[in-house]
Amino acid sequence: MSIEIKVPTLPESVADATVATWHKKPGEACERDENLVDIETDKVVLEVVAPADGVIASISAEEGATVLADEVLGMFEEGAATNTEATTNANMASTEVVESSDVLSPGVRRLINEHGLDATSIIASGKDGRLTKEDVEAYLKKPQTASAQAPSPESKSVVAERTQRVAPGSREEKRVPMTRLRKRIAERLVEVQQTSAILTTFNEINMKPAMDLRAKYKELFEKTHAVRLGFMSFFVKAVVEALKRFPDVNASIDGSDIIYHGYFDIGIAVSSPRGLVVPVMRDVDTLSFAGIETNIRALGGKAKENKLTMDDLQGGTFTVTNGGVFGSLMSTPIINPPQSAILGMHNILEKPVVENGEIVIRPMMYVALSYDHRIIDGKDSVGFLKTVKELVEDPSRLFLEV
Repeated sequence: MSIEIKVPTLPESVADATVATWHKKPGEACERDENLVDIETDKVVLEVVAPADGVIASISAEEGATVLADEVLGMFEEGAATNTEATTNANMASTEVVESSDVLSPGVRRLINEHGLDATSIIASGKDGRLTKEDVEAYLKKPQTASAQAPSPESKSVVAERTQRVAPGSREEKRVPMTRLRKRIAERLVEVQQTSAILTTFNEINMKPAMDLRAKYKELFEKTHAVRLGFMSFFVKAVVEALKRFPDVNASIDGSDIIYHGYFDIGIAVSSPRGLVVPVMRDVDTLSFAGIETNIRALGGKAKENKLTMDDLQGGTFTVTNGGVFGSLMSTPIINPPQSAILGMHNILEKPVVENGEIVIRPMMYVALSYDHRIIDGKDSVGFLKTVKELVEDPSRLFLEV
């Protein structure tokens, strides 16, 4: 039975999409609900899965093609047999280890490559001896010997290829089309620079109190809540309290009107394989430290796996970005429109500071608040950042809400 492989319904305000990656070739065996092709829009990646067990008969929209909603991408033959090597391996006994990476799902292959693992050393428990994501995660949790952790010859060659230096005097060039997301990011960054009066104010925070509190309770916190305690939750909590005191920072401009938001949906800028994305946590004022950390971890995982949905990315009244994870000492973050401000966190470095007339060494972090001067006055921006500083430097106030 022939079935058309169609572009799924596109998100609202998205006119077309691009065929990003075909994970199967014509004639290759596919299992029901297995990802066939990724469709990339300006905001999210949509997966088109196999409607049943069978094979791809033909592909009519190659990678890089621009497609519309419900457009036919190819034909699928339900229940058709194939003589490809992938099918041969899939029909082996379930106890046999799958050796070819060609039959690994994209998620499994990504884990294998990220950790430099040898797929043949992992016991497969999936149907027909296939290696599942759970198999790899279970393998990573087990203590490994030095020999087991050694990268395979294939992974060594990949690392060597990535680290290979360009020969002196070489003038090689490589032209790569921008992804739709990267183009959209570029357009929005230029747009906000042209339509907003962006100004940035700075301050620095003594992280010792927060670091001491985290060191004291991090093991108990993780044991109790099954999530690690990071510094992001301290800052997000402090930001929400500061937004309550300075509502202009939580507002946005719509034409000649100012919209004051009576809720606190905080965007967290995270890096993904497709570029910088800003998933949003809803009603953060109702979340505990554990709730914030759990949400950040979940959204970060979805971003890395290109699983973010339109609901994850829409909205947001304020954004927090942490360039410190990449070693940034100071930066001037760009506002995420239509928001009016963004807080930039940075690297923590030990510095000499003066306390009570004495020079002491403290772990200090520069923080930056970029804001739209059309709606936020300098007094409010400085007061907002000063409030964040005071709350992070005295974390007990976050629990007492004072």
